[in-house]
Amino acid sequence: MRHRSLTRSLSITSVFALLLSCGAAGVYSQAPGSEPTGAIISPQSVADALAKIDALVEQNKRLENQNNELANQNRELINQMTALRSLLAGQSVTAPATVSNPAELTAKKPEVPTETINKDNQILAVEEKQGLTTPEPAIEVKPVVVAEKAEEKKSPMWGDYSPGLGIRVAETPKGDMRISFLTYGRYLNQLNLAPTYTNSFGTTSNVLRQNNFNMTKVFIKFLGWVVDPKFRYIVYAWTSNANQGQGAQVVLAGRMTYTFNSHITLGTGVDGLPGVRTTEGNWPYWLSVDARLIADEFFRPSYTFGVWAKGDITPKLKYMTMVGNNLSALGVSFAQLDGKPATTANALIWMPTTGEFGAGYGDFENHQKLAARVATHFSFSDENRQSQPSTESIENTQIRLTDGTLVFNNNLFGPGKNVNEVDYTMWDMDGGIKKRGISLEGEYYQRWLTNFRSTTGSLNIPTYFATGFQMQSSAMVIPKTLQAYVSGSKIFGPNGDPWDTRIGANWYPAKNRAVWWNNEFMYLSKSPVGYTSVPFAFGGKGWVYYSTFVLNF
Repeated sequence: MRHRSLTRSLSITSVFALLLSCGAAGVYSQAPGSEPTGAIISPQSVADALAKIDALVEQNKRLENQNNELANQNRELINQMTALRSLLAGQSVTAPATVSNPAELTAKKPEVPTETINKDNQILAVEEKQGLTTPEPAIEVKPVVVAEKAEEKKSPMWGDYSPGLGIRVAETPKGDMRISFLTYGRYLNQLNLAPTYTNSFGTTSNVLRQNNFNMTKVFIKFLGWVVDPKFRYIVYAWTSNANQGQGAQVVLAGRMTYTFNSHITLGTGVDGLPGVRTTEGNWPYWLSVDARLIADEFFRPSYTFGVWAKGDITPKLKYMTMVGNNLSALGVSFAQLDGKPATTANALIWMPTTGEFGAGYGDFENHQKLAARVATHFSFSDENRQSQPSTESIENTQIRLTDGTLVFNNNLFGPGKNVNEVDYTMWDMDGGIKKRGISLEGEYYQRWLTNFRSTTGSLNIPTYFATGFQMQSSAMVIPKTLQAYVSGSKIFGPNGDPWDTRIGANWYPAKNRAVWWNNEFMYLSKSPVGYTSVPFAFGGKGWVYYSTFVLNF
């Protein structure tokens, strides 16, 4: 606009200068000494002036057109420079036109016909001599190098993942949630077991021998906190697909806990009675996949509804205590309960060296300093015939004699002596050491069955006492990758001394416990426990092989 106004002013000034020069030429063309009577202009001078005025008017029109073109090109250049700056700054700006070649984003000189430029240069030269123009400052436009293809932005990752805890799907100031699951596929071959079993009473039964593939278990859990990070929950679905059609084939349960401090956490819901080490909460991190040694399976309590407390007495001494409905709530209707929740289990755990013992059995963590553990457990329950799960329940803990015979079988202790209630008391001690991938762990059990009662009163049956032990040893042949182990257990009692031994290996392809592959050979000698969802069979004698692939998301 400044250049356009200056051009217009210069054109008008030139016209007035031309008129004044023509008038002056007419006046001074008269004879010297004569008196001027008025401004007399010759016809030729007027014609020349008009011609020059017409030329200037035409020139002014051309300049106006040129100025309009320059203004348009200037606007386009500013738009391109704005788009370029926004692109470099990572902002989203809609460019006025699609640019296929980055070089087009550099400044362009206005394209003006050569003829116009030559004429304009002549006028500007005259104006500069007359001192009528103001030189515009020179603007240096530097070329900008732009990458041919902008790097595509990756979608932001959301949530976090931890093996066994799953992935976080919600996180708010009032709570969060994670989803996790565990499942495993198994091939089981029990065809080398003896086909029949005879118990201590001379009764012979067939041994159920399996040879099949199965997606044995699916365990889906939702866990997190709500309102306060100290108030935590877990809700889960637990299936045992080998028990299709049974009452506890699918279990929906959960629990809630509130942590006041490191010394006390209170909880309610379904949880394991801490009567042995495997029910303290270390599942599924065992050497065998979801399969205890038969001594542990024979003596242990199970999972039930109740309330509990746990925490640290000192940084290296911990406690757990629980009061529940019965020894096993899985597969038992509340209508079967006797209405007196008199089941208790307690644990006292001392870890004198490091104050921890890793997650479960074996030394996957590869302790560089010796980790040691000594613990004792005590359990008591007043059990009755009604409160027992079926023999094929997902977590069967029927009270048995050492040959596997059920305590509540009719006439077991003599004609007419039908046990309706019995007191179960069990004391347990376990210990172990771990260092640099090697572990040695053992457990000792003592169980008393007392106060046998029928529906009419005491049966005067003497105390039934059984004891047993288990030992497990493992080594990480390749740290975080390959683990080998051997284990075994034995039960001692009035009706027989069954035992088992195992040798196996775990391969962790991802170097963590999210996935692993287990292969195991097991030898059974008159197993007093067993059901379809575990690899050992009731009454089994002989070799068993099974291979299991675990996904612990």
